[in-house]
Amino acid sequence: MAEKPPRILYVTGWMRSGSTLLGNVLNELPGVLHVGELHYLWQNGVLESGTNSDCGCGLSLRDCPLWSAVLTATQSATPDATATAHHVTMRQHALLRTRHTRTRLAEARGETVPAPGITELLDRTADIYRLVAREGGDRLIVDGSKYPAEAAALLGRSDLDVRVLHVVRDPRATALSYRRSKQYIDPMSPARSSNYWTAFNLASELIGESAGGRYLRIRHEDLSQRPKDVVTEVLRFAGLDDASPVDESGKVHLSGNHTVTGNPDRLRQGETLIRPDSRWHTELSAADTATVTALTAPLLARYGYPVLPGRVWPSPEKDLG
Repeated sequence: MAEKPPRILYVTGWMRSGSTLLGNVLNELPGVLHVGELHYLWQNGVLESGTNSDCGCGLSLRDCPLWSAVLTATQSATPDATATAHHVTMRQHALLRTRHTRTRLAEARGETVPAPGITELLDRTADIYRLVAREGGDRLIVDGSKYPAEAAALLGRSDLDVRVLHVVRDPRATALSYRRSKQYIDPMSPARSSNYWTAFNLASELIGESAGGRYLRIRHEDLSQRPKDVVTEVLRFAGLDDASPVDESGKVHLSGNHTVTGNPDRLRQGETLIRPDSRWHTELSAADTATVTALTAPLLARYGYPVLPGRVWPSPEKDLG
């Protein structure tokens, strides 16, 4: 009997959106593996040149039982793993940047001939997905890489069941989050954060226009206000009928995970209370708020964010991102 195509929930959108926590919540279900930012497996797991080469379980990717098995199987047909890893990361940079999203979509729809190297690159990613499915992700693999062009390209694979989850967050909250460094994550100015926010979300919307029922957009704010309901919505979109791991009060117990790099919050374990985060209303300066609002105004209303914010939500006990 033919092997069932791995089912992938690829998360896209800009960073600091709460996708790490969402992935770890889904990871609590049987047969579901949140792999974090799988895009960086070659850079972190083989070259060990990324900002963080540790797995979410606390071990290095080379020592982690799951990723060591995947890397060993992946490299078994590769005489020089280091040379291959350099080749893959160069291809990723050349073909999977945000600006490549429209081209990758056209290829996925069969409208244009794939660019040289893209099929080889996607073959390697598909091989890794299949290996991860055999290591415990047989029902769903949650990939939080957040590269819109990669999500677009993967939609064209007939050997994968890919659904794209676009997560958005108020850019002013994102700007505040980026004002502070997080261990190995450097801070970013509000203007730069806003430009990235716009570019990544517009690219993700291109996917939505093309993917039809294989695309879902959710907001960080809805996830934090109604976590059980939104997680249930995501589960149904991903093709799972499980009950949400989050209870009515917004509590969830997080165990270990095997995420490849990502937000340091991926290391959080134990009982976690999901609540809204309204700190940007009082902690982001008026000047920074004005800068972010001006740069992102065209998309604020589209996502339901007021240009002149009104109600302030209660302060959270936990920050989602």
